[in-house]
Amino acid sequence: MSTTDTQAPKIGFVSLGCPKALTDSELILTQLSAEGYQTTKTFAGADLVIVNTCGFIDDAVKESLDTIGEALAENGKVIVTGCLGARSGEAGGNLVLETHPSVLAVTGPHATQEVMDAVHAHLPKPHDPFIDLVPNAFGEAGVKLTPKHYAYLKISEGCNHRCTFCIIPSMRGDLVSRPIGDVLKEAQALFEGGVKELLVISQDTSAYGVDVKYITGFWDGQPVKTRTLELAQSLAKLAERYGAWVRLHYVYPYPSVDDIIPLMASGQILPYLDVPFQHSHPDVLKRMKRPASGEKNLERIARWREICPEIVIRSTFIAGFPGETEEEFEHLLNFLREAEIDRAGCFAYSPVDGATANELPGMLPQEVREARQARFMEVAEEVSINKLKRRIGSTVQVLVDSAPGNGRKGGVGRCYADAPEIDGVVKLLPAEKLSKVLKVGEFTRAKVVATEGHDLIALPI
Repeated sequence: MSTTDTQAPKIGFVSLGCPKALTDSELILTQLSAEGYQTTKTFAGADLVIVNTCGFIDDAVKESLDTIGEALAENGKVIVTGCLGARSGEAGGNLVLETHPSVLAVTGPHATQEVMDAVHAHLPKPHDPFIDLVPNAFGEAGVKLTPKHYAYLKISEGCNHRCTFCIIPSMRGDLVSRPIGDVLKEAQALFEGGVKELLVISQDTSAYGVDVKYITGFWDGQPVKTRTLELAQSLAKLAERYGAWVRLHYVYPYPSVDDIIPLMASGQILPYLDVPFQHSHPDVLKRMKRPASGEKNLERIARWREICPEIVIRSTFIAGFPGETEEEFEHLLNFLREAEIDRAGCFAYSPVDGATANELPGMLPQEVREARQARFMEVAEEVSINKLKRRIGSTVQVLVDSAPGNGRKGGVGRCYADAPEIDGVVKLLPAEKLSKVLKVGEFTRAKVVATEGHDLIALPI
């Protein structure tokens, strides 16, 4: 029996957290759509609400719990999924249920089937998913939450490392790499759907394939190793067909990264490397139990820039880690200056429940942690702004994100140095040529004429 749109059950959906959580949300939304449910971003008027949560640091936990509370107050019927769903509370039970006992169900991250089972228990599916078609706007890629012209491609789930400040493995499990054929199939579907920028994400992109011992898979009739280098090479070939960008995120600085830099130098993938260094001092890195050799990162960065002078390096750091001395912190600031990290983010150490770093001696007062974070960001901004000023006079390719009136009053876009939402933007001035048109999701060339904070100001040409 068919169901009209007005009769179809309506599900409110909220997605919080990192791009990995966002791709989990897209999987759930695709399945909901395939089974005939309507989805909405609002709580009111929905038959039930799904909240995909983040549980990494205290601020994220608070935001997630507050959002669940709002959904309960406004709607009353709430299913919770995501990383917070895997967190334990002070009483030893589930943190979400201890805080909000009236939620209908709680699952952990990357749990599409468990979420659907909970939905079916409280809101019967409108029709048979084995008969109805999966939404085909992006073919195999399903529903997307990002704008049409860019998308995240998750290549693995979980992490094998046990960094002392992190509880991700307890929530998302050990590393599970997706078959390389499936990854490339999804990438092609996204490109065919109009995506012009593909952002490769995982918990540790450099470790892709470690769990399956770099097994050889197949794509387009050809054998391909399940390994970051071969994945990057294959994505580069695909992207070239569609005139699109490939951007790598969360690349741990293993020696194997050196093999990817020539691909950036030759323009096959963007010369942009998101590397989670977290710190620079060897003793702090040991206490963090970080993988890869942090002691030689300055030399490696210098070598990367020799091979690919245009490379932009983005990284995240932690200030005020337990036991961090003033000398160790100054070492970090000097590293930031010498390495000339283009884009740097910094967290004041957060003693997340379950993190083994909390047991280390030398826990710093919160005000010291926050003060060091502020000092770090001052240096980071200085370095970033100085590097941006060097771009004045250069010509850059810009992917247009916004262009009211076809760009007659200018627009906003990003160059290769700018990932969505976490980096700066390129503010596009009105073009001097009246015939010049800017369209969202298309590329334009632009000459950099000035900088403004972390942003470039450029004239379309």
